[in-house]
Amino acid sequence: MKHMPVSAGPLRALAAAAVVALLSGCATTNLQDPLEGYNRTVFRFNDAVDRTVLKPTATAYKNVTPGFVQTGVNNFFGNLSDAWSAVNNLLQGKGQAGMGDVTRVAVNSTFGIFGLLDIASEAGIPKHNEDFGQTLGVWGVPSGPFVMLPLLGPSTVRDTAALPADIGGDIWKYKEPANWRNIGAAVRVVDKRATLLDAGNLLEDAALDRYEFIRDGYMQRRQSQVYDGNVPRETQADEATSNAEPAADPAGKAVAEPAVKPAQ
Repeated sequence: MKHMPVSAGPLRALAAAAVVALLSGCATTNLQDPLEGYNRTVFRFNDAVDRTVLKPTATAYKNVTPGFVQTGVNNFFGNLSDAWSAVNNLLQGKGQAGMGDVTRVAVNSTFGIFGLLDIASEAGIPKHNEDFGQTLGVWGVPSGPFVMLPLLGPSTVRDTAALPADIGGDIWKYKEPANWRNIGAAVRVVDKRATLLDAGNLLEDAALDRYEFIRDGYMQRRQSQVYDGNVPRETQADEATSNAEPAADPAGKAVAEPAVKPAQ
């Protein structure tokens, strides 16, 4: 029997989610999260890994590493991501934003010492964070259900399908030799987690159901990113309806009760 290549990992995780959901017969009132039972299991796994490994490492990194070094690391990898952001802006038909990203990369890679300094932001050139999942959304591909991916965190069916393109569009993926690439990838993850320490602590203190809070926040944020913050009202209403709990009528049939009622 031939083994599936490693690149198919996200798709294998998605298939496993469907199998688990079908076997367990789990039900959910949230139409955007039909795999909630599986997703919560993965969330607990990710949370355990974060608490035991990633968060302590990020805390030590933040406490020991000088602030200017952390800023430089963040700027360096942010500059690399601007290149893929430029491609996605152009694919979305946003020429001005795409050329702005190209300019950012050119300016920061030269005057900014390979991106360690964010000269472009100081010059008033805005940063965009576009990925292929957003591009698919702009092209009209629906997000699909929410999916919690092992180690990678919150996603959707659309964003999971876009992962191979996002991974392929990451310039650091092609860095040689491999040991430098692996070290850089590890530093990148730790640095990103360090920037989220304060937000994570606030979330732990405030949220009664952290999984639900993260899921809903992620779905709303991704929708806002696809529409550049200008989500159509009809789209907001559709999402509110999909999140509503179905109410039973006197005959015992489920009746969807929209969370947003039309204006009288």
